Formats: sequence, structure tokens, C-alpha cells
Amino acid sequence: MSTGPQPRTAAANAARRAATEAKVQHVRDAIAQLRRHKQPITYPAVALRATVSRTFLYENRDARALVTGAAATGTGHRARAAADHDAQQEASWRERALNTEAALKAAHAEIRAQRDRIATLMGQARDAEGEWTPQAIGRITTENTTLKQRVRQLTQDNRTLQERLQATRSNVRFADRRIAQLEAHLLDHSPGNPPP
Repeated sequence: MSTGPQPRTAAANAARRAATEAKVQHVRDAIAQLRRHKQPITYPAVALRATVSRTFLYENRDARALVTGAAATGTGHRARAAADHDAQQEASWRERALNTEAALKAAHAEIRAQRDRIATLMGQARDAEGEWTPQAIGRITTENTTLKQRVRQLTQDNRTLQERLQATRSNVRFADRRIAQLEAHLLDHSPGNPPP
């Protein structure tokens, strides 16, 4: 009498194994589709694409290993690509900031040199005012006016360079904050931290 239920139990177990294997195959296919479409491989995305429950993905050892391995590989590629892109942008911003600072220093040096030259010429004009002809005085006055215009122009350039430097520094601060956010995001979604 005990021989009757055993074949049915064996058949039920075989059917369950076949259904589980079919679901695992669906998971493989879903991961391959997500990779082809360059979409992130997450438990919810795989469950939706494979038409299986998330519980199955977490409880079935083979399915969990497939999703975890694929997610780790995808996260690594995205993280490297994001890190490379951010490093290039940060290097570009830092280079612009350094260039702006160098130009600002050069502008300050030029302004100081022009002011010194104006002071020297004004001193010479005062010292020799009585000895010079009206033509020489006119020439010195014209040169003085030209130098003052040059100082005004350099002061304006200096202001513009300072504004650019502030903008570049702001961009660098933004990039640093963005990199920190991306690093935190990557740590939150690393293979050691399974998604909810």
C-alpha cells in the first residue's frame, strides 16, 4: 500500500525542480536582456523582467548568486566609468582654476608695474616742470593719460579674472560634492549591501 504515494511524491518533487530550473533560466535571460539594453541590474528589475518574485530571487541560491554577481559586475563598470568621467572633469576644473590664478597674479604684477611707472613719470614731471617745454609737458600728459587708461583696463581685467576664479572654485566645490554623493551612492548599492 505504501508504494502508491511514493511515485506521486517523486513526480511532484521532479515537477518542482523543473519549475525552479525554468525560473532560474528566466533569471539568466532577464539578466542578459538588461545587459544588452545597458540597464542597471537590480533585484526589482530582474524580478520584473523574469516574471518571478523577489522572494524567489532572495531565497533561491542559484538565482541570488546570478543577480548578485551580475549586479556587482555592472556596478563596477558604472563606478569606473563615473569615476573616470568625474576625474576628467575635476582635472579640467582644477586646470582652469590654476590658469585663472596664474593670470590673476600676472595682472596684479602688471598693475603694480604700471602704477610704479606712473609714479616715476609724475615725479619726473614735477621735478623738471620748470625746465620742460610746453610740447614736452603735453607729451608727458598724454603718456600719463594713456597709462591711466591702461591701469583702468588692467583693473577691469583683474576684476573679470577674479570673477572667473570664483566661478571655477564654485565648480570645483560642486564637483567635490557630486563625487562624494556618487561615492556614497556606490557604497549604498555595493554587493555587500543587498537592496531592500
